[in-house]
Amino acid sequence: MQELGRRSEAAEHPFRARRPDEGRTPAALSRAADVAFEQPTVLAAQAGQKQLVFAVCPAALALGLSPGMALTQARALIPDLRVRPADPAGDIGLLARLALHAARKWTPTASVCDSDGLWLDLTGTTHLFGGEERFCRRLLSFLRRFGLTGRIAIADTPGAAHALARFGSKAIEISVAGQATQAIARLPVDALRLEDAALAACRRFGIERIADLLPMPRAPLARRLGRDAVKRLDQAIGRIAEPIAPVVDEQAPAAELRLLEPISTPDAIAQVIEDLVTNLVPELRARGLGARGLEMTMLRVDGDEQRIVVGIAAASRDTRHLVRLLHLRMEKIDPGLGIEVARLRAVRSEPLGAKPLSSSLLDDQPGEEIAQLVDQLAGRVGEPAIFKTGERETDVPERSVERISPLTESHGWPAWKRPARLLRRPEPLSNVIALLPDSPPRRFSWRGHVHDVVAGDGPERIHGEWWVRDGEVWAVRDYFRVEDRAGGRFWLFRRGDGVEDSTGDLSWWMHGAFG
Repeated sequence: MQELGRRSEAAEHPFRARRPDEGRTPAALSRAADVAFEQPTVLAAQAGQKQLVFAVCPAALALGLSPGMALTQARALIPDLRVRPADPAGDIGLLARLALHAARKWTPTASVCDSDGLWLDLTGTTHLFGGEERFCRRLLSFLRRFGLTGRIAIADTPGAAHALARFGSKAIEISVAGQATQAIARLPVDALRLEDAALAACRRFGIERIADLLPMPRAPLARRLGRDAVKRLDQAIGRIAEPIAPVVDEQAPAAELRLLEPISTPDAIAQVIEDLVTNLVPELRARGLGARGLEMTMLRVDGDEQRIVVGIAAASRDTRHLVRLLHLRMEKIDPGLGIEVARLRAVRSEPLGAKPLSSSLLDDQPGEEIAQLVDQLAGRVGEPAIFKTGERETDVPERSVERISPLTESHGWPAWKRPARLLRRPEPLSNVIALLPDSPPRRFSWRGHVHDVVAGDGPERIHGEWWVRDGEVWAVRDYFRVEDRAGGRFWLFRRGDGVEDSTGDLSWWMHGAFG
């Protein structure tokens, strides 16, 4: 039950907004998910001095590609292969968020398994969703909504579930209770998560299936394959426990006030805000945290909620500063007939330790004061209006500048000369007179004006980023710095190198101006 003021309402069902999947078989779900991969696609990762295939789509898998293969070999087999960089850290982050969602909605025990799966302890929870099979079908439907595919296995032990999910023949594998050993006996020994040395020893002794390991004595088996191999086998069949370390949904620091009488005046609301911040700051200090985002919710007597959110540039638990930021947004609160409950929660927080006083006295850069100034300006004009420009690591000029946080440290600018004013998008030039392939233009028209060039420098050749967009595989730009008779200095480029037609159409474009 979820308590809301004086009312009690049933908690939202985790599958309420999803389309029903009754009547759809797991095979149909798997085929529908594979339609998205029309062109063979692989993810590549750097391993030493070479690139290896990290993951493959179903289309590439059907053509003979597999993870661990050299990328050059994969390209030789499939010339039109689409290659994208792998992001293992991003995959782990996505799995961690999925595990946290599972712990909130489905089962209290959930954690990340290796780098490509999740552990879910469904003991005593599947009856809430209509049984194990129905829960699995709904879980596959949930993943498909986010463009993800999955294989689900339910067994008595985590090791057996891990083996069935990765080496089973179905999208959903449900082992009968008490028969996990019989379910995994037909699987290869690779399903036991053995080390490479143990797998090589299994091949040397002719051990192919898990069933071949079950009747063997443990002592000789440990001497030939190692103790870890015996441990993995015993974990899979349930002789040794394999505990799951669940993710912990940490509660955000919060403070709440239940008022004796409803309030509606600005002075009373301002006093409640100050009391909430005063109660929240000690909890932040006890956890060693500083708030980066605050959410204040006020419940009116008619059941309506008034909510304001405040972002903070740098982690802070300064009471006066936090109260001032919330006061700037207080005008957005409509008290109606009165407010009876007020809550303040630090939706975003960061570790914030003690700062040495001596260093702050000797430091000439008031970083904390600047952060508070940024917060106050953002509270008045909005956070999107407060930013500064930073450099992005790229060769294409229009992608080299991005908006960053006002407190983010910039890493400097490239050594090459760049115009002070860069157009958001290059603009085409007309009536251009130039000698190919390396001479700057002598005359061009831009925005209805004719410019006669008296001096020029270049070219500076920039190649396209083929790993970002397929159309830039052979793209070439030759940039020139030119000056006209009126003293205007411009930065323009020609598409193509003037030799190969595939590098560009030899059109001229204006990209910026100096001075």
